[in-house]
Amino acid sequence: MARKLISSGSPFEENIGYSRAVVDGNWVFVSGTTGYDYSKMERAEEVALQARQCLLNIEAALLEAGASLADVVRVHYILPNAEDFEPCWPVLREFFGEVRPAATMFIANLIDPAMRIEIEVTARLRST
Repeated sequence: MARKLISSGSPFEENIGYSRAVVDGNWVFVSGTTGYDYSKMERAEEVALQARQCLLNIEAALLEAGASLADVVRVHYILPNAEDFEPCWPVLREFFGEVRPAATMFIANLIDPAMRIEIEVTARLRST
């Protein structure tokens, strides 16, 4: 299978020079994704709502790649404030409660102080 690049249409991808996701063989690598609603170029203030939008954006990229959230094997959560992680748990459980991918949470500054969470996933396409 040839390498496939997937874009969300976000201007950040072109301006910075990256893809929302890359399919390489059976692997799908989804870039760190923030809580922007790209159709409106807006983001919620509440961290749990940002987490939900992150996962909706990731889900859209995975679907374009021929995968779904059920195919996620690894997830990285990146937050500037550790105390913001627990309010996200119900949303994360809603999306990954049955999938239960390997996961790591990092504390790091994000490019914009209004961004409260960034999520990156790796998925593996299932053989048919």
